[in-house]
Amino acid sequence: MDNQDLDKLTENNQERDYCYKFDRQMHQFMVRKFLPYFSDKPNTALELGCFEGAFSTLIQPYFSQLTLVEGAEQAAEKTRHLFSSYSLAATESIEVICERFENLQLNQQFDAVFLLHVLEHIEVPSELFQRIKQWLAPQGRLFIACPNAMAASRQIAVKMGLISEPEAVTDGERLHGHYRTYALHTLSDEVDRAGLTINESGGICFKPLANFQLDKAYEQKIIDDAFLEGCFKLGDEYPALCASIFVVATLPN
Repeated sequence: MDNQDLDKLTENNQERDYCYKFDRQMHQFMVRKFLPYFSDKPNTALELGCFEGAFSTLIQPYFSQLTLVEGAEQAAEKTRHLFSSYSLAATESIEVICERFENLQLNQQFDAVFLLHVLEHIEVPSELFQRIKQWLAPQGRLFIACPNAMAASRQIAVKMGLISEPEAVTDGERLHGHYRTYALHTLSDEVDRAGLTINESGGICFKPLANFQLDKAYEQKIIDDAFLEGCFKLGDEYPALCASIFVVATLPN
């Protein structure tokens, strides 16, 4: 796909209201899960597939330099506009690059690389991982998160006959550009095959309902922030049933 195709994919997602409130809450939970691995020293970060910059605004205060990459021109422009009037705080520079990963040329290495709900969109993950290994500083960390095939809500959908199996790619996911659906063990295997060292892996936020169901329940005040906080904490006990799975990895010693 070229950039125009990615823009069309973005339009399809907006029409489907794919980005739910729960997704935005998940960004907060991801930061909390990854925060212990952020350095206290001035450092640099690369986010691959920043979309419209929602997660980028949350990590921005923790990095002195932020490089954001997005293949869809419309989304990249929205990210630039978002940060044009944003308080940069301790961040010295923010660069937004509109480019496909396979064509991306970067002349530096980064202390942190973020790949959040992106890997399932990559046709050949091994090729991207080899590029990421060039962009990752020797002591840097790669942060990966993907939707979880084994989430409780997804397993319920299988029992209801809505999905053939937990790791199946649904029509909606295919429309959104997914090539596969990861479970924790298949994501870990993917990272291992790439020659990276896994520091930590697990789940983020126990997920009892589908995104749209959680949003509707929230809007009708059936659940609230305290309920979602409880789900986040419960995820530490039941990582295999969480909304997202994650890996924190480094280059091999």
